[in-house]
Amino acid sequence: MGVIKRVRKGNMKEIQPAVSAELYYDRIDALKRNLSSVILGKSESVNVLITALLAGGSVLIEDVPGVGKTTLAKALAKSVNAQFNRIQFTPDLLPADILGSSVYNPATGSFSFRKGPVFCNILLADEINRASPRTQSALLEAMNEAQVTIEGVRYPLPSPFFVLATENPVEFHGTYPLPEAQLDRFLVQINIGYPDYATEMEIIQIHLEKSPLESLQPVISPEDIVTMQKQVCLIHVDECLRSYIVDIISRTRNDPRLKLGVSPRGTLMLFRAAQAAAFSERRGFVLPDDVQKYAPFVLSHRIVLTSRAKYGGIEKRRVIEDIVSSVKVPL
Repeated sequence: MGVIKRVRKGNMKEIQPAVSAELYYDRIDALKRNLSSVILGKSESVNVLITALLAGGSVLIEDVPGVGKTTLAKALAKSVNAQFNRIQFTPDLLPADILGSSVYNPATGSFSFRKGPVFCNILLADEINRASPRTQSALLEAMNEAQVTIEGVRYPLPSPFFVLATENPVEFHGTYPLPEAQLDRFLVQINIGYPDYATEMEIIQIHLEKSPLESLQPVISPEDIVTMQKQVCLIHVDECLRSYIVDIISRTRNDPRLKLGVSPRGTLMLFRAAQAAAFSERRGFVLPDDVQKYAPFVLSHRIVLTSRAKYGGIEKRRVIEDIVSSVKVPL
């Protein structure tokens, strides 16, 4: 099935099929196989990660150490044959350590800009909550606009640009909670979780001689990703489904359990995630199932619980699931 493309003809809008996307669908499947061969038993996390990549968004992985967060990022970079950089966030990390800085050349008497590690296709921001809010904010412009501004000069980032950040939800010593403005830049938040018994036995087996990460081969190019991101934007979303998304967002702003609801940026990101989900499922149109499936991943980290709800043991994901189930599904 080709991707649905909207074109204007006079004052009328028509829906026409674009060039067949079968080639890209096959490459998405190959990417899923690559990642699933390294991160065993976590197909949902792999699918959400790929959906975020297709939607042009970033991913926050909040989980305990040792479950494969860094390995997943490296596997993605090797599979996409992309430029990959890793930044270990620490309390003494400065914005210039991420973005770069101007360096004085005594031979010419001038300054030249030396690019920081943010200038790459896939950036792993490891333990992002260990850096100060000032350093965390260095990523805001990069994640939102795919550019950085240094001393009044704007520098575009490579395309595609994808941030995969990790944080440890258990250890709070020496950490800084991510502010709402930072959280709002992430398209999805996922939790990998511990493997079950059978999967952990299989993990031991495949690591007997060497890590499966070493044998991964590229299956897709950065240029393919950029093309697919453009095609995702052409996936058809019926007006009733757009209204459905807005209804869900509106409920978050009026729920008594929430002190802060979802922003309009969250609305757009849920819209784009639904399009990407449809594309990865080889469809040219969005279904209500796409919205329902990705709402918890896209919206949970954007809301703030009231003190009463927080200390009452209510989980953010449960709130979003309740809200989604309370909104009438369009036929």
